[in-house]
Amino acid sequence: MLSQWLPSALTNLNSVTDFKPADFALPAPSTSDIEPESPAMASKQPFMQFQYPLPYGAILQENGVQFAVYSRSATAMSVLLYKRHSDRDPYKVIKFDPATDRWGDIWSIYVPDLKAGQLYHYQADGPYLPEKGHRFNPQARLIDPYARALAGRFQPSDDGIVRPPKCVVVDDTFDWQGDRHLRRPLSETIIYEMHVRGFTRGSASETDHPGTYLGVIEKIPYLKSLGVTAVELMPIHEFPINATNGEKQDRGNYWGYDSLAFFSPHRGYQHGTKAGDQVRQFKEMVRALHAAGIEVILDVVFNHTSEGNHLGPTFSFKGLENQVYYMLNDDGTYKNYSGCGNTVNGNHPICREMIFHCLRHWVYNYHIDGFRFDLASILSRNRHGELVPNPPMVELIAEDPMLADTKVIAEAWDAAGAFQVGSFSDLRWAEWNGHYRDDIRRYWRGEAGRLGPIATRVSGSSDLYQNGTRKPYHSINFVTSHDGYTLNDLVSYERKHNQANGEDNRDGDNNNYSANYGVEGPTRRKFIVELRRRQAKNMMATLLLSQGTPMLVSGDEILRTQRGNNNAYCQDNAISWFDWKLVERNAEMLRFTQAIIAFRINQPSVRRQTFLTGQPTENEVLPDVTWYGPTGKPVDWNSQSRSLICVYGTHGLDDPEAKNVMILMHSGQDSQRFTIPEHLRKLPWQQLLDTSAAAPEDVHPGATGPALPASGHLKLVHHTLMCYVA
Repeated sequence: MLSQWLPSALTNLNSVTDFKPADFALPAPSTSDIEPESPAMASKQPFMQFQYPLPYGAILQENGVQFAVYSRSATAMSVLLYKRHSDRDPYKVIKFDPATDRWGDIWSIYVPDLKAGQLYHYQADGPYLPEKGHRFNPQARLIDPYARALAGRFQPSDDGIVRPPKCVVVDDTFDWQGDRHLRRPLSETIIYEMHVRGFTRGSASETDHPGTYLGVIEKIPYLKSLGVTAVELMPIHEFPINATNGEKQDRGNYWGYDSLAFFSPHRGYQHGTKAGDQVRQFKEMVRALHAAGIEVILDVVFNHTSEGNHLGPTFSFKGLENQVYYMLNDDGTYKNYSGCGNTVNGNHPICREMIFHCLRHWVYNYHIDGFRFDLASILSRNRHGELVPNPPMVELIAEDPMLADTKVIAEAWDAAGAFQVGSFSDLRWAEWNGHYRDDIRRYWRGEAGRLGPIATRVSGSSDLYQNGTRKPYHSINFVTSHDGYTLNDLVSYERKHNQANGEDNRDGDNNNYSANYGVEGPTRRKFIVELRRRQAKNMMATLLLSQGTPMLVSGDEILRTQRGNNNAYCQDNAISWFDWKLVERNAEMLRFTQAIIAFRINQPSVRRQTFLTGQPTENEVLPDVTWYGPTGKPVDWNSQSRSLICVYGTHGLDDPEAKNVMILMHSGQDSQRFTIPEHLRKLPWQQLLDTSAAAPEDVHPGATGPALPASGHLKLVHHTLMCYVA
């Protein structure tokens, strides 16, 4: 099949020198109707359609544009052309001739004399039978599912016609200056989840382009100084900036989990207003991040769209082939496994093809290094919404040759009860490890009987990932994410405070495993302030010293707060923005995080590529892992103790830089005496960190701190983590 090749001449003509459009000439001409908006001005003009009818979208050719769109049930199709993104009505309407411009279920037409920057919509006629899944509206202006960029906003309507942003014909030519994917192994990756706008929007950001792709470029030195190796960008696919009826929204859409056009970088993050310029600026950002050694992972939302349920507007998929793009109930209403009103029919062949093309588009045209799939369990559901083994979409992503050197990460659950952490796929998929998040939180807030869970999570979650072909690094470890408390709020609030969201505090998770240590929210009580900071350090250190792939959230390294809001999806303001004043104010926490990241990068003992066994060795090399209780004896896993010693040995590591790492954890409310086993005292242990110590003694970069006492005895005060290296 010739359609949608591996990104080649048809997806980026400028990358191939030996392609000629005439090479794919069709044998017969076709005549299409070109009509202005007014029927009274209708006129006919013959066009010679000599292009192959695929790929989908608006593809720029040498002397015009090829438009191709899928619709099985449409009875008529048109392209609407606009001069400005503010225009309410098109200056020209071009009708497809079903006899000559339709190939199977693909409507395709070549229009000469159009250039990059051309604005357009589709318009489709067909049956309106919602109970049978059809929602065609001949007046609706439709966004191309394969649009490469959008321009403008939803416009207010006084005639019942929804006017969404215009699609933009894009020229993908770009000077990448030799850039390619960085191909960093997942085992050596440290992920930094961030929001493009929020990272540089704050008044203290001191950027020339706040809230934009270009603003991120200006902050690359900070990312380099922190030491992270990849940024995971919250959704940058197009999503509505304003309400889809053109009116002002009561609450803004900040996070972006409301997809509008999967192939388009969000226009809200571009500098300036030139239509399509977000494409160039996004590529400049990726190129600059790669030059700094930082990979780019996209958080993608293929589980629902912003068209909503049966009460929602029609501006794209609904008006082209509603029954194919969405999962429907027998009465034509929408299945809602996403919790957002509709569910994309991800395992229908047409949707699989679209998602497949989309991922290749971002990998090839934007050099993206990986993807995190929001509510990925929906991709495990068949066309009827049932969870199935070996779902085609999941397998296709894992096996696609163009995605072979990218990272694929699943949020392995959905809003309808599916929870597949550890069982999402036996292939190369990594997963957000929700068990890790919960077990680390529960241990450090002092729950008894948590020794087994904390040890399992720190050592790579073998209970979840050892069966099959996956490795410890397929566990994406995190304590916090965009969805929930920040690290600072996790140790400052016991109840969510989401009143600002306008939903009477009903939204957001009620089960956070958090603690406030005596006062809800901000306090000046020194004891509580110090304990909260220590707990933040404990969880940050645990995250970065655990086997698996760590992910931290932008701002946690400087103790950013959302004032107890654990669902700030609509807060495009200081609640959500990175507070650059805290870089100096909380320099202690920043320095602590930087030092442990640097240690992790340089120390293979804490980022093994195989699961730990704990098997004894025949020489003096320590086993890959051993566990002890605070008395120095083997752990009683049934104990209610809150104290644990973990020792990573170098056995099995063929790396001269590998060192032994000893981690002492105590989450109790009283002090605890630790005794180091006698055979370990022979090693030249030096301290890396002590979370109970005042800065700068809390962390010693390069593990140059005090030696382990010769007695082998240590006293850890309440809620403390120590780490020694030998």
